[in-house]
Amino acid sequence: MQNAAIVILNYNGVEMLRNFLPSVVRFSTFQVIVADNGSTDDSILLLTSDFPHIRLIQLGSNFGFTGGYNRALNLLRGYFDYYILLNSDVQVEQDWDVKLIRFLEENKESAAVQPKILSVPNKGYFDYAGAGGGFLDSLGYPYCRGRIFDAIEKDENQYDDTIEVDWASGACMAIKSEAFFLAGGFDERFFAHMEEIDICWKIKKMGYTIHYLGISKVWHVGGGTLDRSNPWKTFLNFRNNLLMLHQNLTYRYFTFVYLIRVILDLLAACVFVAKGNIQDGKAVLNAHVEFHKMKSTSAVPSIQDPNNSSLGKNFRKSILWDYYIRRKKTYRDL
Repeated sequence: MQNAAIVILNYNGVEMLRNFLPSVVRFSTFQVIVADNGSTDDSILLLTSDFPHIRLIQLGSNFGFTGGYNRALNLLRGYFDYYILLNSDVQVEQDWDVKLIRFLEENKESAAVQPKILSVPNKGYFDYAGAGGGFLDSLGYPYCRGRIFDAIEKDENQYDDTIEVDWASGACMAIKSEAFFLAGGFDERFFAHMEEIDICWKIKKMGYTIHYLGISKVWHVGGGTLDRSNPWKTFLNFRNNLLMLHQNLTYRYFTFVYLIRVILDLLAACVFVAKGNIQDGKAVLNAHVEFHKMKSTSAVPSIQDPNNSSLGKNFRKSILWDYYIRRKKTYRDL
């Protein structure tokens, strides 16, 4: 099979490339392509000197995760049937990529699939980003098998199956090129964070399915570009979650959800401040302000889903209620 490409987006990640790109080269079947988002470190020097056989796309500026991938994949459009989007801080094993592409080839209704994503720093545990497959509740809060909010499970082979999910992780996602472009690519308003959930939602509303494949495994460092404790990341997560809901829900249902989210997000901001994370509290409030400035700027027409059918079989009313009130800390307890 040579109809797929592994596309790694890099921005000032020279150390990540140095540490993890060798495993990708060694254990991957498909062509490896690095798209550089205008790095100012020694990334280009490393790639040209140590990995001359890898195709390098130099984008010239930092367009974020969304803009960087949109530009890189547009340059590759028409050459590959499938893309595997892979973070630069991911370690892989033999045949990880073949398993993902074979699954998409054998399941025509599936547009995207992610592997089991485990943690590099927390050996034996799932990774925060994607874990054992991602879901959304009725208020737009994402959670995973293997990770609900900050409660992360140990990998005991409990999620070695194959299931349909609501979204696949941007840390490692194989996607059909046709579906990616039909969905309009990533929404560049997002810049980074939650863009993969948004595009998976759009793809499901087009009639495709999204899957998790437990027989393929990768290991992710996480926070390689932006640490989870950074207020900028807090801002992006809250703002982009609202943009995603506004883009994908009907106006009536979004209005209902937003009224609830205003209360819950205000509570989240108060919790941040109470814990001494004042900048994170401000980031939550700024996210709502920025959302209202940006909500009518999408260049991609929304595909509304009046019945919320795209949220899938594991749809839950409130993961917040399950987690904080019912004290259900793992997916298996739900």
